[in-house]
Amino acid sequence: MNRTGDTASRGVWFYAGVGVVAALHLAALAVLLGTEYGFVGITLALLAWVFVNCLLLLVLRRPGVAAALALVLVVLLIVLSRFKFDILQLSLTFLDFLIIDRDTLSFLLSVFPQLRTQLIVAAVIAVPLLWVIWRADPLRAARGPVLAVLAASTVSMSAISLAAPEQPWEPFQGINHISNLARSGVVAVSRLASTGWIEADPPASGSLGLAPGAHATVRPALPPDAKCDAAAKRPHIIMLLDESSFDISAAPGVKVPPGYSDYFKSTDGKRRIMIAEATGGPTWYTEFNVLTGMSARSFGDLKFYVTRITANRIERGLPQALQRCGYKTVSLYPTYGDFLSARAFQKGVGVNRFIDMADMGVDEDMQPDKFYFDQALKTFADEQASQSPVFMFVYLTANHFPWTSVYRPDLTPDWKPPGNTPEIDEYIRRQSMTAKDYRDFTARLARDYPDQSFLVLRFGDHQPAISQKLLEPGIDRKLLGQRLMSADPRYFSTYYALDGINFQPPDLSSALATLDAAYIPLVIQDAAGVPLDPSFKEQKSIMLRCKGVFYACKDGAEARRFNRLLIDAGLVRGL
Repeated sequence: MNRTGDTASRGVWFYAGVGVVAALHLAALAVLLGTEYGFVGITLALLAWVFVNCLLLLVLRRPGVAAALALVLVVLLIVLSRFKFDILQLSLTFLDFLIIDRDTLSFLLSVFPQLRTQLIVAAVIAVPLLWVIWRADPLRAARGPVLAVLAASTVSMSAISLAAPEQPWEPFQGINHISNLARSGVVAVSRLASTGWIEADPPASGSLGLAPGAHATVRPALPPDAKCDAAAKRPHIIMLLDESSFDISAAPGVKVPPGYSDYFKSTDGKRRIMIAEATGGPTWYTEFNVLTGMSARSFGDLKFYVTRITANRIERGLPQALQRCGYKTVSLYPTYGDFLSARAFQKGVGVNRFIDMADMGVDEDMQPDKFYFDQALKTFADEQASQSPVFMFVYLTANHFPWTSVYRPDLTPDWKPPGNTPEIDEYIRRQSMTAKDYRDFTARLARDYPDQSFLVLRFGDHQPAISQKLLEPGIDRKLLGQRLMSADPRYFSTYYALDGINFQPPDLSSALATLDAAYIPLVIQDAAGVPLDPSFKEQKSIMLRCKGVFYACKDGAEARRFNRLLIDAGLVRGL
């Protein structure tokens, strides 16, 4: 009697356990179908679900616990991806986990202070539930079949990811979180296995321990650096990052106010074009270019994380070159310094004093440009006590997207829209705000420091996202994607301009009519009369040979050779 009851009890327990496992898989299916769109996205997400379950089964052998942990992981990844999209307009990728650093966690807690408490509460609830599922799970998985399914899902995910490569706009849509993550993992692993973090020529064969009698071709190294006279009189240098700014009159049919294009001219009356390596969003690509003189494109599909990858691994750049000539180097950064490891990256390339949003006493990164100009004046006054020339990198943010709402209309009471769509007119209005605040800023420098000289270089970090529907009206989206993937200059051209305050630049030989953003450090040093160190002398010869093109010159050969020189000289480490 009791034995029969025990058997029946075990039968009920078994079917209840199987029901729990089935419910967990159905819940996961509902979550994935609710967040994934398109055949490729849904298929990749389901394969990723199988892949994660198989990994857990190899360790635990319990399908119920494996499914529960996998479901928790999937939900957590989707939540994190949505959170990241809200902040960066980009969904989660594999690199977010390959490069986990203290700065990233600190940034998350800075902008989302409730995260720590929510994670603790979730853990307190999840642990007892997982224990109950562990006790209730009546099934055990054999490792042989699990390995076979794991291999099949891995091959299938790789094949689909390669057959249907990610299009440039897909990570910016805020959907397909799990499939995008899976596809980015295939891309990242493939990239690291083939070229490593950065594209560079292989080491010189003479350094690889060739067999006796083998021919060795030793690559010439950078010559030793000559000392710079730090006591020489040189101008203070201000480098202004002009958010999302370019001359929009380049777009057909756009109406601009009288004198609009004058803002993009230098002190010599010339208009100059800078080719950025980003369009529509990632400011930090250009930040990397102008501070290091290197190309973000050298990092291939990993370039989105270029500042995180290179933090404390690059010891060459504009701030360091100026430091050797006695400059104090300062950066006024408009958001938290932990964002994409900006603080660690900039200090690594020679920024002495890094001032972020918290240091400036604000809790929103979008401020009128006058705010940042006032911060620059205040900081410059503080630095004057040292009697050293100052280099200051200042970010302007008033022209940040979106332009679908009017930002601070009180600052332009006399504004008259030129007659475009409201979005374009708002973009132009914000540019007029920047132009006015910049004129006021330079006037104050001239008034307050009549015995000091200043060199100002300002540039647009990238085109605004709206340019993609203006430059070629009606262009097919697939063709537009091809333009963006091939770095078509039409979509990557911004501007750069040089101004002198009580100062006339002695050498504008590097200030070509059109040049890549990586050459901006050369322009500044030549214009300020700062002697170039050996690495920048070599880069200037590349600039002149390639007529202002850097990464794309000779299909990347010049950039790869230059990267190898920097690595061999110990200026780039651990990449």
